[in-house]
Amino acid sequence: MNHVRRILGAAALLLTALAWTPHAFAQDNTIDAVKKKGKLQVGFGSFVPWAMRDKQGQWVGFEIDVATKLAKDMGVQVDLQPTAFDGIVPALIAGKFDVIIGGLSVTPARQAQIDFTEPYSQSGQGVAASKQLAAKMKWPEDYNNANVTFTCRRGAAPCKTIEEKWPKATIRQFDDDAVAFQEVINGNAHAVVSSEPKPTFFTIKNPDRLFKPMNDNLTTSVEGFGVRKNSPVVLAYYNDWIGKNKDWLKQRHTYWFKTQDWAATVPE
Repeated sequence: MNHVRRILGAAALLLTALAWTPHAFAQDNTIDAVKKKGKLQVGFGSFVPWAMRDKQGQWVGFEIDVATKLAKDMGVQVDLQPTAFDGIVPALIAGKFDVIIGGLSVTPARQAQIDFTEPYSQSGQGVAASKQLAAKMKWPEDYNNANVTFTCRRGAAPCKTIEEKWPKATIRQFDDDAVAFQEVINGNAHAVVSSEPKPTFFTIKNPDRLFKPMNDNLTTSVEGFGVRKNSPVVLAYYNDWIGKNKDWLKQRHTYWFKTQDWAATVPE
């Protein structure tokens, strides 16, 4: 009887192992699964110029370029899955799509839920200053003065950045970024701090009123592809792709974030 029980116990363990092994293999081999189904399902949020609709209703933007090229290089079709940004990580975990390529910054809180590739882009906060008021001011020391006025969107991170970097300056906060920029354009404030690429875009559109006192970002965050936990093969594949396409990624990022060459193709 004990012999029979041992045989049955061993058989049960084998069945459990067989049932578990394909699942584990699938988790670790999503690239093969993508190639088998012939499409890469990409989750992303809609943000200018990361991803947006053009005048024909088609998705365009930096992330769309990245997702499209990645799928092409994998030999599959791209299947774009627009998703509300606050639900994009849970949707990935639930298997709604294969990967997030959507300007997702790498943060400790997100790393606790999903894994990230090596950075493929970076973003941050920038500054646009008034030519009328600030053209002769030295950057950044002259801006730390009670007679200097910064604007920012109320409750947003740039307001905190101003407080930290220029504690003596006056800060005026507005409920809308556009109003904060307009105050500087009108010569009512010296500079505005906002998330890039807004400072760059407003400066390009108002070259007679605005200039950028610094080319680099005030603050920097990096973005990575988001994948489900415990997928080392997937991470290795994407990291290799990112490494091989660094020049191309930089070129596309410059096009979408440093120019307005594409602006006429999207609704205002």
